[in-house]
Amino acid sequence: MSLLQSLKGGGRFGVPASESRDPIGYAVAALNRLAQSPVLDRLGVRRQTEQTVFTVTRGGFKVAANAGRTFAKAGKKGKPGVRVPAAAGRGVFDLTPTEDEQMLVDVVTEFATEVVRPAAAEADEACAAPGALLEASLEIGLPILGVPEELGGISETRSAMAGVLVAEALAKGDLGLAVATLAPGAVATALGLWGTDAQQQTYLPAFTGAPETGQSVPAAALALTEPRVLFDVLNPATAAQRTADGYVLNGVKSLVARGADAELFVVGAQLDGKPVLFLVESKTPGLAVEGDPAMGVRAASLTRLTLTEVKVPADAVLGATDGSTYTECVRLSRLAWCALAIGTAQAVLDYVTPYVKEREAFREPIAHRQSVAFMVANIAIELQAMRLVTYKAASRVAQGIDATREIALARKLCADKGMQIGLDGVQLLGGHGFVKEHPVERWYRDLRAIGIMEGTVLV
Repeated sequence: MSLLQSLKGGGRFGVPASESRDPIGYAVAALNRLAQSPVLDRLGVRRQTEQTVFTVTRGGFKVAANAGRTFAKAGKKGKPGVRVPAAAGRGVFDLTPTEDEQMLVDVVTEFATEVVRPAAAEADEACAAPGALLEASLEIGLPILGVPEELGGISETRSAMAGVLVAEALAKGDLGLAVATLAPGAVATALGLWGTDAQQQTYLPAFTGAPETGQSVPAAALALTEPRVLFDVLNPATAAQRTADGYVLNGVKSLVARGADAELFVVGAQLDGKPVLFLVESKTPGLAVEGDPAMGVRAASLTRLTLTEVKVPADAVLGATDGSTYTECVRLSRLAWCALAIGTAQAVLDYVTPYVKEREAFREPIAHRQSVAFMVANIAIELQAMRLVTYKAASRVAQGIDATREIALARKLCADKGMQIGLDGVQLLGGHGFVKEHPVERWYRDLRAIGIMEGTVLV
């Protein structure tokens, strides 16, 4: 019996009533919906990845942004939104996941192993995630992991640690598909963290699957990266100008996950010399989306978003206008990318360890060579360091403690060592590391994105 099946039973969302008020219990319960979903039955064709406009990677495409749905305005303007309280500290330096957090990891790991990993190669080649896989990720509750329970989500306390664990587990299956499935949740989490009452009441019901919407969870994207030399994420070139009734945005964003399907964007722009986040609906005139396939993270359907005289209302600003919200968004996004790097690096280690023990040269396993054994050992050492620093940063974020230093350390370590682990993985496979028969070359390409990508995912 699989873990997904074993988690079924009584209480809210299928968890025992005694766990129904536990925040991680909610997460486990939401993920457990996958076991009861008919989506898995339809995933027998998951290897037949859908062919979309993204398959034309050489010529690309350029279209107006997705018309999307109409988000009904609701809530009170100017009223602060709902915020989840900080998690309680344990009082000791212990980053071991709790029993409930470990259950969450086990469930997502099974999803990554049984659903994500088999679809990864074709999704990478097609530059698109299978529709059935994306639907499954919605049904297990990924978009609402960071949304307050009061707003239809599953978080009673700050869930940065749970978000890191989920991102890591998904990336063990494939980093590109992990980004594709986590992108909508990044926007929902941003609304939960910084949205006003009006913004939360207008947009979050679509993500939480409120019956009154009558529609599925929307694709959404957090767009911060820009295609320019010496790009500084804290000093975006995209500009916002005040008007009598709102703002006008002009600029270009690159590496935007699932931008062609997105119905809502969170765009970073410069306003009065400060970086600010803006909510931009896809049906807003002036938006154009162009295919932007990259070296790695290809399954996330990366696009370029062009904003030409895009007019948004005065209440489109997400969070503060002094740059503090934008800076916090960048840090939390970098923390999420660190978690993705850990998951992919773990996949590399898990793959190369048995390979070097089975691959023979000169009538003995190559693992008997010290140069090979030491390289595998170094991967394990650096991976553990990446994990500890990232977990510590996530723990401080969850408790509401300043984690600026810890996130900066994690970002530097995961960007440098993650890329090195990918390179070592290719090296350990020799000629096999260069061909697509083995997934390590894809993981290497994906790991190179850790120090480049900004935004897109959030914890």
